[in-house]
Amino acid sequence: MASILIVDDSPTEIHVLKTMLEKNGFSAMAASSGEEGIASAKSEKPDLILMDVVMPGMNGFQATRALSKGEETSSIPVIIVTTKDQETDRVWGLRQGAVDYVTKPANEQDLISKINQALGN
Repeated sequence: MASILIVDDSPTEIHVLKTMLEKNGFSAMAASSGEEGIASAKSEKPDLILMDVVMPGMNGFQATRALSKGEETSSIPVIIVTTKDQETDRVWGLRQGAVDYVTKPANEQDLISKINQALGN
């Protein structure tokens, strides 16, 4: 069972994503900030990370860049899940090292398909 780290400052969004993931056979854990997400990624070594962008402190783009450049975390795929739906945001997110980009509210089938693709399933 693949473990997925959800990094989002919204408890509601974490609940929605966690429910979606667990229903589809993934184990899910959560972090509520970019900094916490990076620390969790290093300690928990999840198979994949779902990253929000708009968060207090370190935003999702900065956290994704830190994860994709970090020695311990560079092999963990990051999918950005955000309300930011501009093409420039998508391109920027992928430039930071994300493997995919999903806008909220996430479509369950679409998100699960992107997760399976990122995990090589």
